[in-house]
Amino acid sequence: MGLEEKIRELEEEMARTQKNKATEYHIGILKAKIAKLKREVIAPKKSGVRTGGFDVKKSGDATVVFIGLPSVGKSTLLNALTGAKSKTASYAFTTLACIPGVMEYGGAKIQLLDLPGIIVGAREGKGRGKEVLAVARNADLVLILLDVFQPGILNAIKEELGGIGIRLDEKPPNIYMSKKLRGGVEINTTVKLTKLDEKMILGMLNEYGIHNGSLVFREDATPDQMVDFLAANRRYVRSIVVLNKVDMVSEEYLKKINFDFVPISAEKSLNIEKLKKERFDRPTIEDACSRLHRDLVRDFKYALVWGKSAKFPGQKVGLSHILEEGDIFTIVKKQG
Repeated sequence: MGLEEKIRELEEEMARTQKNKATEYHIGILKAKIAKLKREVIAPKKSGVRTGGFDVKKSGDATVVFIGLPSVGKSTLLNALTGAKSKTASYAFTTLACIPGVMEYGGAKIQLLDLPGIIVGAREGKGRGKEVLAVARNADLVLILLDVFQPGILNAIKEELGGIGIRLDEKPPNIYMSKKLRGGVEINTTVKLTKLDEKMILGMLNEYGIHNGSLVFREDATPDQMVDFLAANRRYVRSIVVLNKVDMVSEEYLKKINFDFVPISAEKSLNIEKLKKERFDRPTIEDACSRLHRDLVRDFKYALVWGKSAKFPGQKVGLSHILEEGDIFTIVKKQG
């Protein structure tokens, strides 16, 4: 039985299991088993073979990927933002490879990647979905582009991204572990745990072959967060939802959409400058940490800032602090 079949079997078992207090442990262990198998599926294959246009080297100050269904206007948006000549047409799957472009904004060079449209089932490989989503794992920002007439597809797209370990607009679990050679597992907490108990924690650790170590919880973590921590391959990426072709509907129609979005018309260059400002004007300490190293946000304690954004030289700030051009900062990491 292959990995995909094993995953499907476990997912079906979890779907059949009634969710109540008595089954919490069983469901938690099933989630750990599924995540462990998915980690093997997601793990990149060591090969020098190119993947038909999907091998793109990151460049510039940040990388943004466009994710959406086929024919929602990703290529048109790339052209509007960068002047690139990405092929556009009114039929599905016009873009068959990853098309890069560079947008200069506020003194920064932003790499934009126009990817082929994904379909439901992308995480299983439908429509070259795995290749598309793999590029998204390495982005600094995921731009989800929706057709104004299909806003309801947003949750399905997020599920496809989540299925390969991309966590949009979330922070890594505040859990830390130092492994030991012997002595069993020591569990320490700085907060009261209400969603996990010792039995479930030890059971999940056992699934990953961890029998010795010191575990510290600094938040009231959920079973899903514990699984994410153990999988150790999640990517925590910021996102923005963009609704295209808004020139074709009324304001009353847009008011009925119940999630935050930036309204644009890529074809008519409507609100393109608003879109640039929405994301690329005034980066935060968190943005800077993400660009330097993916573990810096997880291990972040505080930063010291010198420059225009600081009230005084060496001001102590958090991840949400907004930087100004020319600022200098130092990151202080948590211990253990």
